[in-house]
Amino acid sequence: MRYMVYPVAVCLLFLCLNQMAAADIYMYVDENGVRHFSNVPTSGKYKLYQRAGSRRAKRLYSSNKYDRYITKASRTHGIEFHLVKAIIKAESDFDPKAVSRKGAKGLMQIMPQNYKRLSIRDPFNPDQNIMGGTKYLKYLMQRFNGKLSLTLAAYNAGPQAVEKYKGIPPYPETRDYVKKVLRFYRHFQKQKS
Repeated sequence: MRYMVYPVAVCLLFLCLNQMAAADIYMYVDENGVRHFSNVPTSGKYKLYQRAGSRRAKRLYSSNKYDRYITKASRTHGIEFHLVKAIIKAESDFDPKAVSRKGAKGLMQIMPQNYKRLSIRDPFNPDQNIMGGTKYLKYLMQRFNGKLSLTLAAYNAGPQAVEKYKGIPPYPETRDYVKKVLRFYRHFQKQKS
């Protein structure tokens, strides 16, 4: 009988690992230095550790796939193409089906409460998501007088947080986000030359 338990346990372990491979993996380190992993984070302590998807899936989200929509949105709203592309890279890594822990959706990670004012009916539609996200970016750019780092901080943490702190909020996630977008922005600008 005990020999029967081993194959069943191996099968269950394989099924669990297979399910986790299809989901994002989150991790946090507790006060004792112990690492905790989960595909369903239960608190804000968890940070994204590894995105789901195979190499084949990542190739589907190539950085050129949505260029026509980025071009259309950047021309419509007067926002530089490479900046929009950098935000998409930072927000969703070009995954149109991305959903954040807080419920933001699509390529530019738009929150549901913003869909109506940004004219988004389907947040997973690349054209609508990029057009709406770029419209919001333009609004933030105007609100913060063209100051790029404040605009990016507001895109991540919300404009009220930027105004409250009179600058980039002291949130590690927001500070990292601003640096990441600026890095991608420079990268995409260099690719053009």
